[in-house]
Amino acid sequence: MKGYLHIIKFSSAGLLLAIICLLSPKTVNSQDFHLSQYDAPPLFLNPAMTGMFDGKLRVHAHYRTQWAAVASKPFTTTGLSLDMPVKKFGAGLQIMNYRAGAGNFNVLSALLSVGYDVVFDKDKNHHLALGIQGGIVHKTVDVNKLTYGNQYTTANNGTFDTNLPSGETFGNVSILNHDINAGFLYYYAKENVRVNPFVGFSAFHLTQPKESFYDYNNKLPLRYYIHGGLKINVNEKIQLLPKAIYMRELNASEHTVTLLLHYYLKDDTYLIFGPTYRSNDAGIIELGLKKGQYTCRVSYDVNTSTLKEVSNHRGGFEISFTYIARRSKPNPLANCPRL
Repeated sequence: MKGYLHIIKFSSAGLLLAIICLLSPKTVNSQDFHLSQYDAPPLFLNPAMTGMFDGKLRVHAHYRTQWAAVASKPFTTTGLSLDMPVKKFGAGLQIMNYRAGAGNFNVLSALLSVGYDVVFDKDKNHHLALGIQGGIVHKTVDVNKLTYGNQYTTANNGTFDTNLPSGETFGNVSILNHDINAGFLYYYAKENVRVNPFVGFSAFHLTQPKESFYDYNNKLPLRYYIHGGLKINVNEKIQLLPKAIYMRELNASEHTVTLLLHYYLKDDTYLIFGPTYRSNDAGIIELGLKKGQYTCRVSYDVNTSTLKEVSNHRGGFEISFTYIARRSKPNPLANCPRL
């Protein structure tokens, strides 16, 4: 979401980025990182998606980097998850790591997920998946890598001397918290039909844990997603996937709309291509390939926000990889549409 700035080293571009973020009416002090391929890591989007796929094991890896054009260090997101169905249940683990700015502000989370699939009809077409997720979140910052106003000197046409005292007093530089998330997802799983709809809701930081590097009563605000779309089987070669998501956290919100084309090539191989628009922030183009059990997706954000004059429209690069081990026995669980 916008307001993504946490800690940044002073430079002409960095200072302008900080000013713009501070003046933005949607900026908040505590805010989560986000992904353009928000649906690629299923446990990141909605805990209800845990184990809801056609296979016996799913492994997902994710990497994103952004703001290299304006920050002294780019902001990076790295993720790894695995999940599996166990009869009507699903079990999974997700590990995410975020790093931002010159102070190496770092967020590492490890979350366990459990999902449950409720079937409403005898033909097993209408499904409601429920999920809950919980674990720990560790946040750190390296204050020695930052520069401060008291360290500025006019020598050499103006510079920062890190040997000078900062004049700042710091509390903790490391905090450990718990986190609990939950969600639900409806999907129509009948195969060989023209349209498969799906819609879901997920909420994060349900207990709003206290987090502060100082002794402040600062709580992590509730974040929620509303997401959905349609899997449209146009013909034997073409499948369209229009989808959308609305995100909100405290006073910050954004909506994203996407239209992906899945085109069948040959030998269980599909080309994935399509545009995405994220409100007042970026235009995104995505390209991918699905080959049997493997799916790789690559995307790039073209910045359209008020930072575009500084970033020269450069945004973020993102890549994801998913592997699904197939079932050997017949009549597997109904396939939850890709979101």
